[in-house]
Amino acid sequence: MSTNITQTCRDLSELTSSAQTACRLLFQECYKVGIDFVFITETYRSQARQNYLYEQGRTRPGQVVTWTRNSNHTSRRAWDIAVAPPRNLYDITTLAKVGAIAKKLGITWGGCWPANQYDAPHFEIPTTWKMPVGYKLEGQIVAPTSSSIKVQLIIDDKPTQNGKDDDIMRFTNDVTKGAVRDLIKQAVDKKLIDMSWLNKFDAGTMTGGDFEGLKIIIAQRS
Repeated sequence: MSTNITQTCRDLSELTSSAQTACRLLFQECYKVGIDFVFITETYRSQARQNYLYEQGRTRPGQVVTWTRNSNHTSRRAWDIAVAPPRNLYDITTLAKVGAIAKKLGITWGGCWPANQYDAPHFEIPTTWKMPVGYKLEGQIVAPTSSSIKVQLIIDDKPTQNGKDDDIMRFTNDVTKGAVRDLIKQAVDKKLIDMSWLNKFDAGTMTGGDFEGLKIIIAQRS
C-alpha cells in the first residue's frame, strides 16, 4: 500500500473482509450478465489522501473530484470502478447496470445519491453488510485493476466419476514442473498469493484453470 497521497490504491486486500467479499460478489454477478469490462480504480484511501482530493478544485488547482472529507474509502468499506475501452471511462449506462446489481446485493451505489453528492463510479457497504440469502461466491473472482484485463469467474473443476480430474496439471519432465513450482513459491514469498496455492500444487490437485487464474492474480499484484 502506497502512503503517497497522490497515488491511488487498487489493492482489494486493503478493504475489510466484508468489503472484499461484497466487491467480489458484485463482480461475479456482473460477469454472469456479460459485464466483464469493468475494473477497480481505487479501494482504500488514507485520510490524508481524502483531504488532498477534497482540496482539488477548492484550495488548489484542478477539477473538483469529491464532495466530502468523510469517505468510506478511509474506513476500507468503499471502492471505485471504471469501464474499459472502447466505452467511455465512466459510461453511465454501464455504471447504472452495475448499480442495479449492487442494489440487489445490499451494496450502496453512489449513483443513487442526491445531485450534490452524485458519485456514479462509487460503491460501498455498511458495517452491517452480510451476503444476501440466495447468493454465494461460486469460484475465484478476478476483479481487475486494469482495463486490459477482463472480469473472470474461475470455477473449481469438478472431478469425474472415477475420482480423477481431466484438467489436473501434468508435466512431461521434472525441469518444467520445478520451474512452475518456483514461480508459485516466489509469489508466496512475496506475499502476492497465500500458501494454499503452493499446497494445492504440491498435492497434485492444481488444474490448468487454476494456474491460468493464478497467473492473472500474480500479474495484477506485482
